[in-house]
This record gives sequence, C-alpha cells and structure tokens, in this order.
Amino acid sequence: MKVYVLTIAFFVCSIQMFYSQEDDGVVSLVLPIRNSLTFNQYAINPTFSFVRQQHKYISITNKREWVQFEDAPQTYLVSFSGRFRENMGLGVGVFQQNYGVLTTFGGILNVAYNARLQTDSNLTFGLNVGAYKSGLNEGSVITNFPDPSLDNIPSNFMLTVNPGINYGTAFLDLGVSLNNLVLYNFNSSKLIEDNPEQSIQAHLMYTGYVDSRGFFDESKFSGLIKSEFKKDKTVVSGIAMLTVPKGIWAQVGYNNLYGASGGLGLNITNQIAIEYNFEKALGDLTDFGPSHEITLAYRFKNNQNYDYSNQDEISALITTDKKRKPVSKISKLEADANRKLSNEAKASAEIEAKEKAAQAKEAEEARLKVEAENKAKAEAQAKLDAENKAKAEEEAKQIAKEVAEAKAKIAAENKAKAEAAKLAEAKLKAEETAAKAKLAAENKARLDAEAKVLAENKAKEEAAAKLKEAEESRLAAEAKAREEKEAKERAIAQAKADSITKVKAEAVKEAALKPTDAIAISMNSIEELTKDSKIEQAKLLTRLNEVVASKNKDLKDLKEENDLSEKGIYMEPKPFKSLTAENNELEALKENLDVVIKARSEKIKELEDLYERRVRIATLENDEVNLYYKNTIKRLKAEQLTALETKTALTATLEDIKVATEYERKRRIKRAAYDNEEDKYFQDRAALNVIKQNTRLSSEPLRAEDFDSGEEQSDNIQILKNVKNVENGYYLIIAVHNDVDKRDDFLRKAVASGRNDIDFFYDVNTSKYYIYYQKFDSIEAANEALKSKGSKPYNGKLSVVKIEN
Repeated sequence: MKVYVLTIAFFVCSIQMFYSQEDDGVVSLVLPIRNSLTFNQYAINPTFSFVRQQHKYISITNKREWVQFEDAPQTYLVSFSGRFRENMGLGVGVFQQNYGVLTTFGGILNVAYNARLQTDSNLTFGLNVGAYKSGLNEGSVITNFPDPSLDNIPSNFMLTVNPGINYGTAFLDLGVSLNNLVLYNFNSSKLIEDNPEQSIQAHLMYTGYVDSRGFFDESKFSGLIKSEFKKDKTVVSGIAMLTVPKGIWAQVGYNNLYGASGGLGLNITNQIAIEYNFEKALGDLTDFGPSHEITLAYRFKNNQNYDYSNQDEISALITTDKKRKPVSKISKLEADANRKLSNEAKASAEIEAKEKAAQAKEAEEARLKVEAENKAKAEAQAKLDAENKAKAEEEAKQIAKEVAEAKAKIAAENKAKAEAAKLAEAKLKAEETAAKAKLAAENKARLDAEAKVLAENKAKEEAAAKLKEAEESRLAAEAKAREEKEAKERAIAQAKADSITKVKAEAVKEAALKPTDAIAISMNSIEELTKDSKIEQAKLLTRLNEVVASKNKDLKDLKEENDLSEKGIYMEPKPFKSLTAENNELEALKENLDVVIKARSEKIKELEDLYERRVRIATLENDEVNLYYKNTIKRLKAEQLTALETKTALTATLEDIKVATEYERKRRIKRAAYDNEEDKYFQDRAALNVIKQNTRLSSEPLRAEDFDSGEEQSDNIQILKNVKNVENGYYLIIAVHNDVDKRDDFLRKAVASGRNDIDFFYDVNTSKYYIYYQKFDSIEAANEALKSKGSKPYNGKLSVVKIEN
C-alpha cells in the first residue's frame, strides 16, 4: 500500500502547471558534475544516493570549464552523501558557481527512499531541493564609466525542486527525473515559467562483474546512458566505468553537447580516494578549450551489508587492514565428501607422477644431447668473436684518430667564425643605436606636429559645431512656434466644430429622446459613463505620447553625443536619470491605460446588448431612440478602435527606441575604452622618450641588487594575445611591473647602465608592463639569447614572451 501511495504522490507533483515571469539575474540550478559514476551521483538523478550504494562519502569537487578563456566558469561542491539505512539514502551539499561577473552560492538537500517489491525488484523515489542566491559579482566588473544598466541587475534568492524515480533489478536500473520542475524566486515572490533548463531526463544503467583471471578478475563494470529532453534541444550522453579490485577505476564518456570525457580514480587508502576527469569539447564548442574536474573523497567504514547492492572488496594503494585467516565451518557430511575426493585425487596424482617421471627421463636425455651440440657451437662462436673483436678494436682506433683531427679543424673554424660574428654584432648594434635615435627624433617631431594639427582641427570643429547648434536651435524654435500656432488654430476650429455638433446633438437628443422605458434609461446612463471614460482615456494616451517623445529626445541626445565624440568634440553629460523609476512609471501608465480601455470597451458592449434587446421589441423597432443609439454605438466603436491603434503604435515606437538606445550605450562604452587605451599609449611613449633624453650614464657601475625586476616569471614561454601597438614575435623580457613608478625607476637605471635601446609594452589583459631590449622572429634565436645572457646587472631575471595578435 505504501508503494502505491508514494507513486500517486510523485505523479501528482509532476503534472502541476506553473506560471512566472523572467527577471534579470535569475539562473537555473545546473551543476556540471556529469562525468563521474563514483562521487556526487545524486546530482545526476536524485535516487542515486541510494541506488547501487553501500557507503557514505564526504567529497570536495572543483570543476573548471573551458579553460581557454579568462574567468572561465568554475564550480566548487562540498557534499556528504550515501546509504544511511536499509531503505534510505541521503545527501547534502554546498556549492558555488562563478560564471564571469555572475556568481551563484547555495546548498542542495537530497533524500531517496526505496520500496522493495521483490527479491531483485526495487522502486526508489528521490528528491533534490536546492536553495541558492544568484546575482552580479560587483568585484569582477571592470568599467571606466558608471553604467546605470548594471544597477538594474538584482540579486535573487531561488528555490528549486527536482524529483526522480528509479526501478532496479539485479543488474539493470532505469528511471526518470524532472530537472528544475519548480523554480521559485523569493525576491519577486513568483514562480519562473520560462526556464530553458527545465527538462525531462531518462536513464538506463547496467552494473555487472567481469569473470576472468588475473588483474581484472571480479572487476565491476558500470554503464549509464541518459537523455535530457529540453524545450529547444535534446542532450544525449553515456558513461562507462571499470573498477578493478586493486582500488583503481577508469571511465570514459560522450555528450553530444559538451563532447568527450575521460577519467581515472585511485584509492589512496581504504578511506581516502581521489578522482580526476578531463572533458574535451567537440563541434561548435571546440574553441572553448577543455574542462578539468578533480574530486577528493573520504569513505566511511560500513559495518552493515545492505541488500540491492553487493559490498565490493576493494583494496588501496596504502592499506592498514590486517588480514585474518578464515575459520572453516563445514558440516560432517561435507568433510566426508571432501575426504573421499582427496583420496581419489591422491591416487590420480600418483599415476600422473609416474607418467611425468618417465617423460622427465626422456627429456633429460634429449637435453644432454642438445647441450653437447650447443657447447661445440659455442666454442666455434667464441673463436669467431675473438677474431671480430680484434678487428673492431683496430678500426675503432683509426676512427678515433680521424674524429680527433676533424674536431680540431672544426674548433679552429668556429673560433674564426665567432670572432667575425662578434665584430659584425658590434657593428650592427652601433647602426641600430644610431637608427633608433634618429627614429625617436623623427617620432617626436611627428607627434608634436600631429598634436598641433589635432588642436587646430578640434578648435575649428568646435566653432563649426557651435554655429551649427545655434542655427539648428533657431530653426527648431521657428518650427516649434509655427507648429504651436497651427495647432492652436486647429484646436480652436475643432473646439468650435465640436461645440456646434454637441449643441445640435444635445438639441436633437433633448427634443427627440425622452427615455420612458427602463432599457432606454439604462442606455442613457451607460452613454454618460462612456463620455467620462473617453476623457480619462485621452489623458492617458497623451501622457504615453509625452513619454515616447521624451525617450526619443534622450536617444537623439545620446546619438549626437556619440557622433561628436568620434569627431573629438566633447559635450557635457546629461543629468542622471533613474532608469528603474522611469520604467516603473511607464509600466504603471500602460497598465492604467489597458484598464481604462478595457472598461470602456465593456461599457460599449453593454450598451450594444441593451440596444439589441430594445430593437427586438416590435413597438419600439424604429423609434428615434433606437436610431440615435445605433449611430452612437457606431461612433463609440470607431473611437475605441482609434485609441487601440494609437496605443499599439506608441508601444511599437517605444520598443524601437529601446533597441536603438541600447546600441548607442554600447557604442559610447566602446568608444570610451578605445580613447583611454590610445591616450595611455601616447603617454607611455612620451614618458620613455623623456627618460632616455634626460638620464645620464652612471659614473659608477650598477649592481644586480640595484635593479628591481618585479614579478618572477616562469621558465616556460608565456604567450600574450591581442596586445595593441606591438608586433608579433619573441621578446626577451628583463622586468615585469604593474606600477608606473617602479617601471620608470628600472628604465632610468637601465639607461644609466648604457642600455639606451630599452623599450616596453603594456598588456591590458594582465595590467602589466613588460620591459625588453631584444625581439626575435624565431624561438630558436630567442632561446639562444636566453642562454647567453652574460653578466649584465639588469639581466638577472630573463624570460621569453611570445606575442600573438
């Protein structure tokens, strides 16, 4: 009975309908722990904290996805899970996920209950409940200007529910789970409806043992195939794992979305284990790079032997268990049978031993004969080897003599070449020094000329912009005055026409319409209500039109500011506006307008129903009241259609303005970042020129202790990408600083030591200055220069950096 009650409760929870809204900063619970069949299995299906389990674990897991990118996604998970009773499994975990500037922190609680149907038939119910907080990690946001759009991203506290069910036999398990069935936002007190990570997951798992000899005997094989059915895609994956009794396991898998994976695990001791998984993206995600997952776990000793899963005997790399000799417990009948079998085996062994003795005698005679033949062959071979050895020694002496003469000749040639290369290098350095000095002077003159031209052009553009702005303001004022005058004249003419029409209509109504029956009186009352709602509706439409005009003006101002900024003309920024307050006010206005339009439409429908009822009365079919309200209903419907078309047009205009405004904001941010990088580059060039021109040679030799080379660099070649204003190649780096003062101090001392060709570049990705004086086109030349760094005091910490743009 308990089984049926649980089954009914599970499916009732599974078919409920939920409605929600989508908010900024809201994320679904998706733990990327998908490559292991040993630890954290409850993250795959809620029932797996019980299914095929015998132990309890404490595990610490770290997964880094797509390490090709900086700030790649990372997940940290600490959990305690496993089998706690004969029919129950539990799990609890704490996790943190970092996705760039977004972070998620929370916990997950798991419970699994098993109902045993037959000896090898089990039905297991599981449930995962996660509570977490997601939002913007403000410490990871780097921007040069305040962006109001970042202030609108809230922090959300979420609750998610994932139920699951599994049916298991002796070797097979199959089941279903509902991922993110319920996702509740405590901040907005609403359920999330449009959840792309909501899915139905089905799985089939096989668990068996290998019957063989040697190392793989009694090894356990586990295979899992699962499929996730989401709204817009289906994810199919599979994992296969082999666990050897020696305490080692290996697993491979494939996922049609995340690619192929492989992993290896080891029991360090009987309680401590470690596992590593590698995941390689395929297809469209290949450029994202691989993912790494490592888990350290502690296994609690289990003194109980549960059903539904055999307790495997697994050893470890380091074992402290003392083996005990098993005590034989057999019955008397079994002992007699064993004794009889032993006697029969003994008799067979004696017969077999006699046969083996005869065979051994024949084999010994054959062996002695072969040994005699081999001895004769060995003596002949020894004689031949002695002759060959003497001949080889003579040839070796001759070869050694020739090699010594060749080495002496090569050494003399290398010495002559080295002296010639030294003279050529000295000449080349002198020519490079002169060329660099000339280039520096030419660059300084060019920069001064460009700065002067830019200043003159900026002054001209500012003057032209002011004249253009004044002319546009004058034309706009004239156009506005003309439009106001025409609007006023139209309003006066319309008011006169409306007044005349109203007077005529009221006169006709008062003369012809004298409602006497109940229906006519009700129709008259509803008509008066529609007049009042028309006024309210017109006011709200006017306000919505004003909001559209204001948004359009802000868009034009932002576009004008961006256009002038690209031409080098600066404009004062507009006063700050709260986008949240504006949006809230706009939404409230739209809701009020919808309510008024709906209410007036209902009144018109009510008036039309009363008119239809009155028309059906034969005595009143063609009287003046019916004719009047027939025209009135037609006019009211036309007015309502016009109001709806106006609202629709204004709403569409607002959406267009919103898209254009977002584009202009991104354009402004991109332009600001570009200007800052260019300004910084020219400032750095100017600072280097000043140091080279104003620093004199030191009267006393500087020591290595006088030079601060900054951050210690790796012996491996470091690769930097997308470094502006620097050519591709291999650079011999002598110092790395992130402080401008320390950079300039190192440059002054290097110039004072005679290193006038010193230079540096700035990497915006690491915010560091890399100081160098040599660049190479090949890695071989760079490594050769690294080996022959000499005894210069500034060469204490040489390293090689490759630039790839």
